[in-house]
Amino acid sequence: MITRVLYLHGFASSPQSGKGQFFTERFAEVGIPVVTPDLNAPDFGTLTVTRMLDEVGSVIAQGPPGPVVLMGSSMGGFVAWNAAARLAPVLPHHPIAKLVLLAPAVLFGHDRRDDFGPGVVDEWERAGTREFFHYGENRPRHLHFEFYRDAMTYHADQAVVHQPTLIFQGMQDEVVKPQGVIEFCQGRPNVSLRLLQDGHQLLGHLDQMWHETRTFLGC
Repeated sequence: MITRVLYLHGFASSPQSGKGQFFTERFAEVGIPVVTPDLNAPDFGTLTVTRMLDEVGSVIAQGPPGPVVLMGSSMGGFVAWNAAARLAPVLPHHPIAKLVLLAPAVLFGHDRRDDFGPGVVDEWERAGTREFFHYGENRPRHLHFEFYRDAMTYHADQAVVHQPTLIFQGMQDEVVKPQGVIEFCQGRPNVSLRLLQDGHQLLGHLDQMWHETRTFLGC
């Protein structure tokens, strides 16, 4: 019996994201609480992947014992996958039972050109900080380069994750390239991939994703 779901929002987003709210409401209808930690906290400008992973571990450990599901969107999917590999051995009373990933940025940090466009990461490294539009705050915010430097120490394709995982990926996604996700799923028998005719936000398939997620989780 799943005790709760942790929904991990994407880069420069927030717990108030539309998809997060949608799934929170759907899970509430079947009696499963959803926790949506603010992965930006305490400040977006000093964000790192390591800090996000620490926050996920802290939130899981502070909750009631029992199986937990990690659900992550885009960068949140990258964090969820790495959290499953990192935290499963150290949280025996809070087992991560399954993962549901929405357009997960599983290849983030592999190629500077793919991550933010040609030359962007190089310029970011030279300047030490770069401005990004933060959708959760609806305004531009600066982020230090340590974010990218730290992210490069995590390799989702090398992380050992055994939990059953359901991935939804849009075929018209221009942020997370579908071919990279397809290749990531190959050779991983614990991963089921659903390809959808949609973009990065997957907003045209919310109901379908909910029904398939509910079947996958058995709730």
